[in-house]
Amino acid sequence: MEILRRVVRVVLVVVAAWALVVVLAAVFQRQLIYLPDRSVPTTPAGVEEVALDTDDGLALTAWFVPAAGDEDGATVLVAPGNAGNRGVRLPLATGLAARGHAVLLLDYRGYGGNPGRPSEDGLLADARAALAHLDARTDVTAERIVLLGESLGTGVVAGTVGRGASSMSGSGVSLAEVPVVLRSPFTELADVGRAAYPFLPVRMLLRDRFPVIEDLRGHLGPILVIAGDRDRIVPTPLSKQVAAALDAPFEAIAGADHNDRALLDGDDYLDAVDRFVREVLPAD
Repeated sequence: MEILRRVVRVVLVVVAAWALVVVLAAVFQRQLIYLPDRSVPTTPAGVEEVALDTDDGLALTAWFVPAAGDEDGATVLVAPGNAGNRGVRLPLATGLAARGHAVLLLDYRGYGGNPGRPSEDGLLADARAALAHLDARTDVTAERIVLLGESLGTGVVAGTVGRGASSMSGSGVSLAEVPVVLRSPFTELADVGRAAYPFLPVRMLLRDRFPVIEDLRGHLGPILVIAGDRDRIVPTPLSKQVAAALDAPFEAIAGADHNDRALLDGDDYLDAVDRFVREVLPAD
């Protein structure tokens, strides 16, 4: 009997510890999902600092990087991943600009000195504000806007075109037909959480879902999926599932893990984006 009592005590301690971890994960889940660099990056020469007004009353700062003299290029709205700020993604923007595409680098609420705290609804509001800014610019052709999401940003892009307004209010361009690039996408955020924390009931706990496949299943515009073939944060099979579910081409960056330079501004990555854009938005 004494042995049985000891076993029961050990089991109770383990269960209590697990329950505590579950409670902490539920309470602090957004601190685990969003990893903002709150410092304000210095605006480089040749980059325009722009203000974005969200529909819930926040004023955000973003960067607009003009194209390097190609009238047939696109304007790419970059919805970033869950860490860093716009300063980290400047090489991506300058790499695309060198290939003839203007870029708007979005920084979400709570990132890069912006006010507010990140959440799924908040990030979608931030992306809508960025789209409205581009739609209102006289140097941007709305029909040549492309949305590029990185990792967490794939959920932002998917939600932006899959939920809410059906078109840009100024130009009337249909969001259902906007070209989309998904870099390291996941099927839905819970699947990433389950891969990282297999001992937690992630799907039950999550408040922010970012259901990429669900939001994009009815999308009429062209979609490209790009991922590293050694991604350990968003497992590569999840990105392949997204491509298969959306009937989208899949481009693998050989040897690349999630945060490798090859998936920030590597030539293979940028060239793949450039080829896709020029195929789906041919020159006038």
